[in-house]
Amino acid sequence: MEEKNIAIPQHIAIIMDGNGRWAMERGWDRTLGHKAGIDTVKKITAECARLGVKYLTLYTFSTENWNRPAYEIEALMNLVLNFIEMELFTDNNVRFRMVGDFRRLPESVQKKIQYMEDLTAKNDGMTMVVAMSYSSRWELARVARKLATKVQAGEMAVEDIDEEAVNGQLVTSFMPDPDLLIRTGGELRISNYLLWQIAYSELYFCDTYWPDFDEEALHKAIESYQARQRRFGKTEAQVEGEGQNAASGLNYK
Repeated sequence: MEEKNIAIPQHIAIIMDGNGRWAMERGWDRTLGHKAGIDTVKKITAECARLGVKYLTLYTFSTENWNRPAYEIEALMNLVLNFIEMELFTDNNVRFRMVGDFRRLPESVQKKIQYMEDLTAKNDGMTMVVAMSYSSRWELARVARKLATKVQAGEMAVEDIDEEAVNGQLVTSFMPDPDLLIRTGGELRISNYLLWQIAYSELYFCDTYWPDFDEEALHKAIESYQARQRRFGKTEAQVEGEGQNAASGLNYK
């Protein structure tokens, strides 16, 4: 691909959808689709790190996914154990972090999460965040409980609860909101993912199943993002005057 001027989103969030359907269309068990999806995670993580993305957040397993068949949940947990042993993080200077309700995860998975977070803590390139046993409604209910506890303890007044206070209690408080949200698999919904954080994110939907989503597909999503004007409530003239859409150089080669 020729060199292009592309404004690289600093934070890309992805809903990795279509693993099960990808496998079933081939007459395979759904779990094989999840296994193939891990290979895509490797490719996209490495490419995002190369392009200069600072945060990549992957929706891996929602709180609602606990309602899936037990054998599929077990297979997913085993894949997580294998995934977080990958050399991908050290090879690409990527820090690993995970957000979600860890209490519901098997102890073996919790230990692996902690191990990889400690192992990669000093990596200062991209941060890859895995949303595991996560949903926005769970997260926002958790924020409400934490703020209510602070008010009850006299640590803050009700009047002090504002957007900044909510932001400070989110499990994603350590990183900026996503610039670009990608959903693969053809579905046109958000599925309880980062609802507070994507208030002004650019949304990109594609029909490609996650196992088939490659570097070229990622480039197309970024090019779509680059072609948009992010106004954040301002007028087009205001944004153009401030030069907020200045592009930075990118070589895909």
